[in-house]
Amino acid sequence: MRRTLFLAALICLTLLSFCFARQGSRRGGGPSLIKVLLITGDDVSSHPWREISETTREILVNSRKFDVRVSEDPLILESANALKTYDVIVFTIYSQRVPVISEQAQDNLLNYVKDGKGFFVQHLASASFPDWEEFGKLCGRKWVMGTSGHSARSVFEAKITSKEHPITAGLENFQTDDELYSKLQGSGEINVLVEGDSEWSNNTEPLLFTLNYGQGRTVHNAFGHDRKALMTPNVQTIIVRGVEWAATGKVSQ
Repeated sequence: MRRTLFLAALICLTLLSFCFARQGSRRGGGPSLIKVLLITGDDVSSHPWREISETTREILVNSRKFDVRVSEDPLILESANALKTYDVIVFTIYSQRVPVISEQAQDNLLNYVKDGKGFFVQHLASASFPDWEEFGKLCGRKWVMGTSGHSARSVFEAKITSKEHPITAGLENFQTDDELYSKLQGSGEINVLVEGDSEWSNNTEPLLFTLNYGQGRTVHNAFGHDRKALMTPNVQTIIVRGVEWAATGKVSQ
């Protein structure tokens, strides 16, 4: 009888421990979660920036792979020690202020990636800091006002160009309702994973690509004008996989 009660109690304790562990994981407290710093904001108000950042955070958190912290001020880049606690920085910020951050903050971001961490830049965030040349190199390609552009928002086909890369493995061409960014500027080497045919530029444009920056990794995602665009299933997959790959260099199942 005592043996039976003991086994029953042991089973109950095991089940409780399992439940608490799952609950902690859902709250983002698990040590295996990838630590994300999402920097957002918009000093021009041309995009629904809070909707974009909240949806991006929702997508990441719902994957149960990430512990996401949000900053609405790029001045967090002033602290190199603060950045060290994160595995990847996600940029959904759009800032045209000049100057917007100090040279020290610029160096902190560049060194963060050069030393082996990840950087994920999304949609119009690549247009930020127009006078900071090295930021464009970190992004691989950069939106330049007066040069870059797009047709009216519409449904278009996004074409997978690399089915071997971990971010796009197994994905097929898909339809999305978004802005097809065109004439992003830059000449550095990039690895294009998704592209689209632009009526505005009459060219095939890179919409998702990666590059190495020092020992670190950049993923540039040109999708994501608003929540509707971000909720496209394959775009959600790209965001989850892209942020993980930027942070770790691989994508888990």
